[in-house]
Amino acid sequence: MSAAQDLSFIELIRNAHVLVQLIMALLFALSLTSWTYIFRKLFAIRAARRLTEQFERSFWAGGNLHTLHQSASSQRDQSGPLARIFEAGMGEFIKGKQAARDALDGSAVLDGARRAMRAAFQRELDHLDTHLNFLASVGSVSPYIGLLGTVWGIMNAFRGLANVQQATLAAVAPGIAEALIATAIGLFAAIPAVVAYNRFTHDIDRLAIRFESFVEEFSNILQRQSR
Repeated sequence: MSAAQDLSFIELIRNAHVLVQLIMALLFALSLTSWTYIFRKLFAIRAARRLTEQFERSFWAGGNLHTLHQSASSQRDQSGPLARIFEAGMGEFIKGKQAARDALDGSAVLDGARRAMRAAFQRELDHLDTHLNFLASVGSVSPYIGLLGTVWGIMNAFRGLANVQQATLAAVAPGIAEALIATAIGLFAAIPAVVAYNRFTHDIDRLAIRFESFVEEFSNILQRQSR
């Protein structure tokens, strides 16, 4: 086998120590899983932003709130997070007014609608935050897992030199290269996870601000209607 073949990426992995190979396999699995979550979260946040914008246009167009509530209720799974927050608040407001009659005042009905929207708001954020902790963990832990494989590989490389009468760069290079691949794979898994986590956290925070603003504005509308 030629030197070029000995130092090829596949050959270095194939000839690495069993523990280093297991670490590489773990890092590949973490990287594959994180990329799966990255694409799923990317599509989910884009869809949430698009549906939020659509609902905002419909809401502020000045249509009938009861008609908008019926539309949001009939298409709850496809209507988007902001529509579900609206549907929760409007539904609770309608139920409160029907049950209240003279037993409850308008402020109690309004408080119930606001609590329903807050609960729906939290559920939507929890759904958007799904798997973000995994990306954060991969971004923080993967370099250290790769470093473990590198340290173990370098240790074995130098242990192998103990049986060699004359240590040369050609003798130590394959072992060092095998070890460093683990660190490279760890960085390959960590960097996209960290970038995606920071980006998704920023996007979700912006959506949360829009949701909170809507809750306050819609509460003001309901307050005027409860008088």
